Amino acid sequence: MVDTVRQSRLYEQIAEVLERQIRAHEFAAGDELPSERALMKSFGVGRTAVREALFHLQRMGLVQLRSGTKAKVTAPSPDAMLSSLAGSARYLLSAPDGIRHFQNARMLFETGLVRDAARVAKAADIKRLEAALAANGEAIGDLRRFERTDMDFHYAIATIPGNPIYTALHTAIFDWLMEQRQVTLSHPGQSKAAFKAHETIFKAIAEGDSEKAASRMRKHLDQVSNLYWKKRLGEA
Repeated sequence: MVDTVRQSRLYEQIAEVLERQIRAHEFAAGDELPSERALMKSFGVGRTAVREALFHLQRMGLVQLRSGTKAKVTAPSPDAMLSSLAGSARYLLSAPDGIRHFQNARMLFETGLVRDAARVAKAADIKRLEAALAANGEAIGDLRRFERTDMDFHYAIATIPGNPIYTALHTAIFDWLMEQRQVTLSHPGQSKAAFKAHETIFKAIAEGDSEKAASRMRKHLDQVSNLYWKKRLGEA
């Protein structure tokens, strides 16, 4: 398959070769890779290096490993890619100003996202978003249900441009900032305030006004962020 690998960190080099072959479609999604024994012979390395390389590829979302079977190539997805970052995200959130950094990232992402959504939304998108808004309004008074429909409303916006990276990134950010959502929605009157903000965002998207939609999303996220820090500091 390839020349014998002799340098240090053998598993990284093996993984790089296999990744390159997968990207070149020498192995397609669903195909089995050669057995561990065949890979050992091909690369001229021991079983440990081969197994570490396969585990590395699994963490990248490129292969699936099951005991007693050959490694199978999988089609990487945005969800799998971002899921692999969860541990790093939690570490960054715990760092000084980590939450503020994620809040700023969410602001940049969601204002850009809603601007794009308002620009491209079709009648079917508006109808689906309106249904998500109605469900959110009906959930006022039921904290857990409101939390779920709050997420659903924002997710519905993320689906409008039809970009799977947007929806995966949106889901990841919402998961990473879960504590913020739980803190703010528990504040008296916040569910009604959030729903009113959602109404204004919906209207801007329905009107196809990108700048108004971005402005209203920014105002909404600013209010949520400010409330969060007031609650954290005991000022609300």
